[in-house]
Amino acid sequence: MRDARVVLIGGTSNTGKSTVAEAVADRLGFEHRSTDGLARHPGRPWRTPEHEVPPHVAEHYGTLTTDELVASVLAHYERLWPRIEELITDHARDGAPGLVLEGSALWPERVARLTVPRTAAVWLTADTTVVRDRVRAAGRYAEATERERLLMDRFLARTGRCQALVVAAVEARGLDRIDVGGRTVAELADAVLAAVEGQSRPGRGGGAGGGFFVAGEETHDPGGPITRADVRRIMTEGPRGGERA
Repeated sequence: MRDARVVLIGGTSNTGKSTVAEAVADRLGFEHRSTDGLARHPGRPWRTPEHEVPPHVAEHYGTLTTDELVASVLAHYERLWPRIEELITDHARDGAPGLVLEGSALWPERVARLTVPRTAAVWLTADTTVVRDRVRAAGRYAEATERERLLMDRFLARTGRCQALVVAAVEARGLDRIDVGGRTVAELADAVLAAVEGQSRPGRGGGAGGGFFVAGEETHDPGGPITRADVRRIMTEGPRGGERA
């Protein structure tokens, strides 16, 4: 762990990224941040005692197909990436505080093209039943209205599709993936740290002064809000930067 100054923990919603990232950050004495803190898209579509579902969130999940929901969130990740890359670069510099950054926006293809030194990454995945049960518990599915259940089900459909894309991308590139099933937070933190240690060994492209990942084409932030044109483009062409699975 002497080489890594930035640890990235990716994965789709409700896989335990935030909890595990906080545990890893505590162990390392690093800062802990989420890509959700940079921008959310568009939020989770279920009520909590402190939160009502905003109308635009209900409309988003209530009117888009699963394919359109996936394309929309991928467009969001595409636009957010320059800010994420800047954050990673800032914390990888000599003298900067270490960082554990987690979030669904850490899309494997983009992370794999990072040339930032002392940066390692791992993705958390969970069985679809685990994710479903967590979402339904958070949204009080048994007590929800038919409309509220529809929104949660749409969210789950999008999450399942995104996780399948993440798994395919991670496995195609030989990146590190940890299944969270049946493990405690401490055990998952151990697994993340073991994966990071393995990435910093000779032969994995890491070490002081060298990035853990190979170089690739640059991704640009087109700016502005996500539009229907963005969704249609990603559905037909894939996100910029080669995120087609």
